[in-house]
Amino acid sequence: MFDLQHYLDNNIQLINTALDRRLPAETERPAALHKAMRYSVFAGGKRLRPILCLAAAEAIGQANDTAFTAALAIEILHTYTLIHDDLPSMDDDTLRRGQPTLHIVAGEANAILAGDALLTLAFEWLAEVHAPPPYPPNQLGLELARAAGSRGVVGGQAEDLAAEGRPADPDTVDYIHRHKTAALLRASVRMGGIAAGADNRTLAALTAYGDAIGLAFQIVDDILNETSTAATLGKAAGSDRQRGKMTFVTVHGLAAARERARQLTEDAIAALQPLPGNREPLTALARWIIERTY
Repeated sequence: MFDLQHYLDNNIQLINTALDRRLPAETERPAALHKAMRYSVFAGGKRLRPILCLAAAEAIGQANDTAFTAALAIEILHTYTLIHDDLPSMDDDTLRRGQPTLHIVAGEANAILAGDALLTLAFEWLAEVHAPPPYPPNQLGLELARAAGSRGVVGGQAEDLAAEGRPADPDTVDYIHRHKTAALLRASVRMGGIAAGADNRTLAALTAYGDAIGLAFQIVDDILNETSTAATLGKAAGSDRQRGKMTFVTVHGLAAARERARQLTEDAIAALQPLPGNREPLTALARWIIERTY
């Protein structure tokens, strides 16, 4: 029987060790900036996106060094998005992963710079590796750039901020969820597949899986923000309603949100059928996404 917790623990250890080795040391000048970068990267976290990248490569055949480098790049880019999302000019959060947010610890200017540096470093690491045939060598960088920019995470954040306080609208919520959250989860599994040389059919299967779990993940986040506590989540609870955020729960209600997350999870698992390698990690991760409490 597949042991998801062992799989997560093992990969988290590998990822954290590699991140510690590759990130600039706290003592390297400018020390305040490098300390801020490391603070956020090592402030905890599920490492879900890099693990999805590695699991996708495994589902195609076998995870390799290219997939591992891509996974690390995805994680530090994700960390940048969290740093900037927490800023006073954005969501103005003071707690992340159970610890004070970076702008509280290091100041707003250093938080902005640390996010900028992590974003840039992600693409530096991707520039070190080439995607295998049939892809062009720069395909991994293209995937992450497309997921992260104005047509992805940044665009989703812009629409999220613009929607605060406006009447609930299903189309707007869907746009925000697909761009702010699902885009990077989708890219994570696609990049794992690309690094392993996935053909068109298997990459399409991974894409469908990534779309489904990306939406499910954000819907569960909406549910937990409404129903959980800050102590459990490691960040503010109830903040979406207080800020007038447009979420799946505010538009459709809790019962519909839970049912939609369940349906998306089943869709994601069904999409994995064409994959030639070990599908157990991706299947278990899909189920964990809707069962998680944080």
